[in-house]
Amino acid sequence: MRNVVDVLKDKQKRRVAIFASGAGSNAEAIIKFSLEHPDSTFRVVLIISNLATAKVHQVAERFGINSITINDKEYTDSQEYIKVLLQELSNSNIDVIVLAGYLRKVPAELVEKYDGRILNIHPALLPKYGGKGMYGMHVHKAVIESGEDESGITIHIVNSEYDKGEHLKQVRVNVLPTDTPEVLASRILAVEHSEYPLVINEFCSYK
Repeated sequence: MRNVVDVLKDKQKRRVAIFASGAGSNAEAIIKFSLEHPDSTFRVVLIISNLATAKVHQVAERFGINSITINDKEYTDSQEYIKVLLQELSNSNIDVIVLAGYLRKVPAELVEKYDGRILNIHPALLPKYGGKGMYGMHVHKAVIESGEDESGITIHIVNSEYDKGEHLKQVRVNVLPTDTPEVLASRILAVEHSEYPLVINEFCSYK
């Protein structure tokens, strides 16, 4: 049984929803950080994916976190889709939304409702290699094909334009002559796993 102090600390933490479309490795890193650091400023209480088959649901199940599928393609009425999204976030009293490999554009209504409280991580040094269609391996292929000697990650606030929000942190990663897109992706992903939880923790201490 937890003591009163632990219960009160938990109530003071920011309630985070993670949006993800894939395997959920970043989601897992974020969840583990919050659980392994008793003084963390946030806790993950909800995971939303646009795909019922996304492995991030398995991550959520392992940690006892509620996960749901909300696929915009299943709604003929976009306003109904947005209404469902907002309702689920409201039901879980979400303070901050974290995008972790979420391959859908966040609706403008959601950006407005959670203005300044949606974070994203991009596997390159924005503004380079950002924008619509630039995600995952597409980014790393473009970096190598362009002959860049460095890449990295950018953690930023989400606004109404792809990858245009205020930068919170960038970390540089050298591109080696022997790198393939897959090798570079693996090295950058390791940086994502270590840096994203730290930035979220700091961000939630102020929000």
